[in-house]
Amino acid sequence: MMEKQFLIAGFGGQGVLLIGQLIAKAAMRQGYEVSWMPSYGPEMRGGEANCAVVVSDEPIGSPLVSEPPVLVAMNKPSLVKFMPMMPAGGTLLYNASLIEGVTLREDIQAIPVPCNQIAERLGNARVSNMVMLGAIQAATEAVTEENLIETLREWLGEKKAHLLDVNRAAICAGKEQVQ
Repeated sequence: MMEKQFLIAGFGGQGVLLIGQLIAKAAMRQGYEVSWMPSYGPEMRGGEANCAVVVSDEPIGSPLVSEPPVLVAMNKPSLVKFMPMMPAGGTLLYNASLIEGVTLREDIQAIPVPCNQIAERLGNARVSNMVMLGAIQAATEAVTEENLIETLREWLGEKKAHLLDVNRAAICAGKEQVQ
């Protein structure tokens, strides 16, 4: 049985729910069972936002991810809140642009991804979530890169098709951080 569980967390407005949606949609394209469960505070931007994603080749028993084997932290409060819940041997991907001065656990694999710096280097600060998405894809291989790009193309649609290249570049740059 293959099952991958993710908890993706950050501030509202950082695109954490979109990261989860794109993973879930790409996994569905590959024929997997998926669940995507968002959670956010009453504030739209700046409040806490996270989502639990489960990808499996069998029916999913619960959409809850209480001990995330893969934690994605886009900001420091999310890292501090959720890192203690990770099981030993888990994978932490964190936004090194916004997270520093935190003692990381020795019993997990911690992968720093400077999402904001990379996005700014690409000329669009809003693609920092796509940088992280590329890093997640490379670290977990829950979905293929081709599928992720195709899912993103669909999500952008014709109106936002002009944003595909910068988003694809961000995904590739995130992937390079992990390899």
